[in-house]
Amino acid sequence: MSGVDQKTATSATTATFVTALVFNAAVFGIEIGLFTVLRPYFKQIYERRTRVLVEKDRVKPFEAGLLTWPIALFKTDYRDVQQVNGPDAYLFVRFLRMMIRVLLPIWFISWIVLMPVTSVNNSSANSTGLDRFIFGNVSRDHQARYGAHIILAYLFTFWIYWNIKREMQHFTTVRQLHLINPAHSRSVQANTILVTGIPARHLSEPELRQLYSHLPGGVKKVWLNRDLKELPSIYDRRLAACGKLESAETSLLSTAAKLRRKALKKANGTGDPSPSADSERNVTLAERLVPRDKRPSHRLPAGFMPFSLPFIGEKVDTIDWCRQEISTATGLLTKGRQTLADRGLSLPEDANRDGKVDKNDRAKQTYPPLTSAFVTFNQQIAAHLAVNALTHHEPYCMADRYLEVSPPDVIWGNLGLNPYEKRIRMVISYSATAALIIFWSIPVAFVGIISNIKGLCVRESWLAWLCKLPNPVIGIIQGILPPVLLAVLMMLLPIVLRLLGRFEGIPTRTGLELSLMTRFFIFQVIHSFLIVTLSSGIVAALPSLLSNPSSIPSLLATYLPEASTFFLTYILLQGLSGVAGGFLNAVALILYYVKLFILGSTPRSVYNIKYAQTTVAWGTLFPSVTLLVVITFAYSIISPVINGLACFTFFLFYLLYKYLFLYQYTQPPSADTGGLFFPKAIQHVFVGMYVQQLCLCALFFLAQDPNGKPGALPEGVLMIVLIFLTAGYHTIINSSFGPLTKALPLSLAHKTFRHPAPSLDLRDVDGGAGSNRKETVEEIEEGPSPTDKPRASSSNESGVEHAPHSDYDDVFFARGPDGTEDYGFAQPAASRPQPIVWIPDDSLGLGREEVQANKEPGVKATTQNAKMDEHGKVDVTGPSVDFAKF
Repeated sequence: MSGVDQKTATSATTATFVTALVFNAAVFGIEIGLFTVLRPYFKQIYERRTRVLVEKDRVKPFEAGLLTWPIALFKTDYRDVQQVNGPDAYLFVRFLRMMIRVLLPIWFISWIVLMPVTSVNNSSANSTGLDRFIFGNVSRDHQARYGAHIILAYLFTFWIYWNIKREMQHFTTVRQLHLINPAHSRSVQANTILVTGIPARHLSEPELRQLYSHLPGGVKKVWLNRDLKELPSIYDRRLAACGKLESAETSLLSTAAKLRRKALKKANGTGDPSPSADSERNVTLAERLVPRDKRPSHRLPAGFMPFSLPFIGEKVDTIDWCRQEISTATGLLTKGRQTLADRGLSLPEDANRDGKVDKNDRAKQTYPPLTSAFVTFNQQIAAHLAVNALTHHEPYCMADRYLEVSPPDVIWGNLGLNPYEKRIRMVISYSATAALIIFWSIPVAFVGIISNIKGLCVRESWLAWLCKLPNPVIGIIQGILPPVLLAVLMMLLPIVLRLLGRFEGIPTRTGLELSLMTRFFIFQVIHSFLIVTLSSGIVAALPSLLSNPSSIPSLLATYLPEASTFFLTYILLQGLSGVAGGFLNAVALILYYVKLFILGSTPRSVYNIKYAQTTVAWGTLFPSVTLLVVITFAYSIISPVINGLACFTFFLFYLLYKYLFLYQYTQPPSADTGGLFFPKAIQHVFVGMYVQQLCLCALFFLAQDPNGKPGALPEGVLMIVLIFLTAGYHTIINSSFGPLTKALPLSLAHKTFRHPAPSLDLRDVDGGAGSNRKETVEEIEEGPSPTDKPRASSSNESGVEHAPHSDYDDVFFARGPDGTEDYGFAQPAASRPQPIVWIPDDSLGLGREEVQANKEPGVKATTQNAKMDEHGKVDVTGPSVDFAKF
C-alpha cells in the first residue's frame, strides 16, 4: 500500500465535513427563511395553541416581528413551558439548557488547549485537515502531550458531576411541587393506584377496602376490572358505525347542496320560481334532490372476509345500515351492562371446602373478574404508601402496583395477566429485544462502511472506481447519505419496540414510553454509535492491518478516532437541517391542507385536523437527544472539534423545543409522568461518561513510544481510577435521589389535598363491573343522592336526545365542579355512551331533519357547532357536545 494512497484515504475527512457543513447550512438557511416568511400567515400550523377553540387550552400569541422572532424567542422565559405543558415538557427543555451550560466551558477550554496540543509541531504522517486535531495525531515522540488530555478528562468529568447533582436537586423540587400542587393533588390521577396480581380472596370491593383501611384516610372507591369478553369488540363496532354514519350524513348533505345549486340555475334560466324554504317543502326537496340511487352506499364483506372488496358483497344504503348497526350494538351493550349490574361480584368464601379461597370457589359468571383493580384513596399520601408497602404475604401476589394512573392512560387489554405470565412475557420481550439488537447490526454496519467509503475503495479493487469520483461526490456519499440512512433505520425501531413493550404486559401508555426510552436508547448507543464507530474505524485501518498485522494496536489507536468525522456530520445534520426542519415543519404544513381537502368531509374530521392536540413521543424524543450527549462526551477529548458543534446544536434544540412546547404541542395532564423521563436521561448522561472514559483508557494503553513500548501507561491507569470514581458517584446519585424520584415524602403530606370523609356504604357501584348498578339507577330516578353515586344523564343539552335511564347507557359516576361527567376507571365498553353523531347544519335544514330521522332508531345526533355552506364545505365553531366523554 503506497503512502499516497493512504493519504488520499485519510484526507477525505475534511472534504466530507466541509461538504456536510455547506449542504446543511444551505438547508438551514432556506428552511429558516421560509419559516420566517410563512409563520405570520399560517398561525394554524405554527402557533396552533393560540387558535384552539377550548379556552382553557389557549395561549397568548407569539408577539414578534418578521425578522426579530429569534431574539424574541430567546428572551422568552423557558419556565413558562411548565405552566403550558407540565413538568415533562419543562424538564426536557431544562435538560437541553443543562447541556448548553455543560458544553460551553468544555468547548472553549478544549479548543484552546487540545487543538494546539494535537496539531502544533506534532503531526503524524499523512494527517491533514480535521485529522490534525484528533487524539491519534499525537506523534510517538510527543507522548507527554497526553498529559493535557488526562487533565482535561478529569476537569470535564468533575464539571459534569456538579451539573448532574444540581439538576437532580432541581428535578426533585419540581416533581414534589407538582405532586402537591392543589390542581394535581385533588385529581383522581394523584389519588389512584393500579394493583395487579390480586389473589381470588381479595377480589371484592369490601376485601380491598378492608386491606387498605390501615392507610391514612382510607379508600374512597374501588374499581374491580372484569373480563368483558365480547363487549369491547361490540363497543368498537358502535364507534366505527358512528364514524361511518357521520361521513355518510355529511356526504348526503353535500350532494343535496350540489343538486340544489343545479336546480336553482335551471330554475333561474327558465324563469321558474326557486323552491320554498318551509319545512314541508324541505322534506320534498330532500327527496327530490337526493334520489335513492345517489345516497351514500357501500358493500358489506363477503362471507368470512374481514373487509369488503369492490364489486363483491351485498350493496347497502350506508345511512340505513349504520343506524341499524348502532341500534344493534347499543342493544347488545345494554344487555351486557345489565348482566354486569344484575350479577355483581359476591364476597369470596371457601365454597368447595378445600381450605383455601381461590378462583374455583367463585360461581361461574358471564363476565368474571380479572386479577386487577383501581383503588382511589381519600388522601394522596395513602396512594404513595400503598404502592411502596409490601401488600401481600405470598410471592408475586399484588406485587405490581402503579402510581399516578389516569383513565386515558390505561391499556385495558393488559389488565388481566397473572404475575407469572407477566414475568415470562418480560423475559420473552427482552430476549426479542436482544435478538433485534444483534440482527439489526447488519444494516447499521453497512451504513458505517459507507461513511468511510474512501478507505474501502483503496482496499477493494472492484470499488476502485469510487476513488475516481470528484471530492464533492465522495463528500455527499460519506457525509450526507449515511446519516440519512441511519435516521430512516431508526424510524422503524419504535414501532417494533412498542409492540414488544405492549406484549410484555405494561398496563399504561406512559409506562410504555418509559420502557421504550430505555430500549430505544440501548439501540441508539449500540447501533448509531458503537457499531458505526467500529465499522468506520476498522474500514479505515483495514489496508494497513492486512499488510502488517503486528501494528494492530497502534493502528487502532490512530484510526478509531477518525470515525469522529461521521459524528461531526451527524451533529451538523441534527443541529442545522434537523432544527430548521422542526421550525418549518413542511410535512405538517402540506398535510394540513391535503387532509382538509381529502379527509375534511365531516365536522369531527375538520375539528381533528384543525384543533386536535399535537403531542410528542417521549420514548423516542429523549433518546434521540441523549444519543447526541453520548456521542459528544465520547469524542469531547478524542476530537474536540465536536464540542463547539454540539454546544451550538443543543442551543438550537433549546430554542426549537421552547417554541414548540409554548405554541404548538399540547401535553395532556393524563399523559404527564411528573418528569420521570428526566432521571432516566441523567442515567444516559452517565453512559456517555462511561463510554468516554473507556475509550480514552483503551487509547492511552494502546499508545506507543518510538521504541514500540507503551507510551501513556500512567494516563491509562489514571483513567481506570476515573472510571471507578464515576461509578462511585453514579451509585451515590442513584441512592440519594432514587427514593425521591417517584414517592411523595411524609414530610410533605400535610400540603396535599384531602377528600372529605368517605362513605362506608359498601353498596357503592363497582365501576369496572357495574355491580349493584340496577340499585343505583333506581336511586337516581328517585332523585339525587348526597353520596357519590352513579347517575344517568337525563340532560337534553344541545338538542341531543338521550336514551332513557334503563338502557344502562351514558351512565357516569361523578360530576366535576365544571359540570363535566367523570366515568372514573370504569371500562369504556361497560360505561361509555354512544358517541353523538355530529352532522353539520345547512341552509336547507336537512341536517336538522337528519337529527330527527336518527332519533327514531335511537341514534343520538346533533348539529351544534358545525355548519355547511351552499358549496358543501364543512366548518366548525367549537368541539362536539360529547368532546369531554371521549
